[in-house]
Amino acid sequence: MTTLIEVINHGPIRELRLARPPVNALDTELCRSLIAALSQAMAEDVQGIVLSGSERIFTGGMDVPYLLRHGQDKHKLLDSWQAFFGAARTLAESRIPVAAALTGHSPAGGCVLALCCDYRVMARSVDPAKPYVIGLNEVQVGLVAPEGIQHLMRRVVGTHRAGVLLAGGQLVTSERALEIGLVDELANGADAVVAQAVAWLQAQLKLPRQPMLQTRAIARADLHDAMQPEHIQLERFVEAWYSADAQGALQALAARLGKN
Repeated sequence: MTTLIEVINHGPIRELRLARPPVNALDTELCRSLIAALSQAMAEDVQGIVLSGSERIFTGGMDVPYLLRHGQDKHKLLDSWQAFFGAARTLAESRIPVAAALTGHSPAGGCVLALCCDYRVMARSVDPAKPYVIGLNEVQVGLVAPEGIQHLMRRVVGTHRAGVLLAGGQLVTSERALEIGLVDELANGADAVVAQAVAWLQAQLKLPRQPMLQTRAIARADLHDAMQPEHIQLERFVEAWYSADAQGALQALAARLGKN
């Protein structure tokens, strides 16, 4: 069986590395594997988690060609989206700190997972002409980010800027993401991204444990609330998937991906 999540321990900190080549596209199995790996880490009393990806790409987001192959099977599509939002919610509700090590591009679903973490370290591209990007570009593929997901963006970049980015389906470079607070640090290369994420967690773990954890829980209460079903409205989201606008944009994206 293929391992979709690589587990690397850094003392009391566990790195969970997405491992579904070529772009760590999020399908049902990968999302459920992530939920299981997060749950296992907490059951084993790990003290901090780093969520990482491959060099040059954290994750390309949801596996659109895979989802389109569900066709008119609404139950199967609902199951796939439940797995994704379940993974995001598990990150949001983690009782221990989680740092996102964004090793490269982090669009759409990748950005959602990152926003559910406590802290985000993102790689700089070695080629300035091809910068790494991050953002919620759902509008570009004919989808509407649910209210709960929009709240995740608002809580880190502010209400006005989030509205502009979301309505335009904009992706921003890692440097711009740092400027607006979408990420917290930049690093040179995938290894450095992970090392800096581990270092941030190590600093957290040096603090008095219960005050740190309790303060963190209070600070993240709005995030937990945002990921509740009433703020995602999954049935409505799945209905919108089948709209003409969404299907046209999604089929065009799948065709572009098929040529790469």
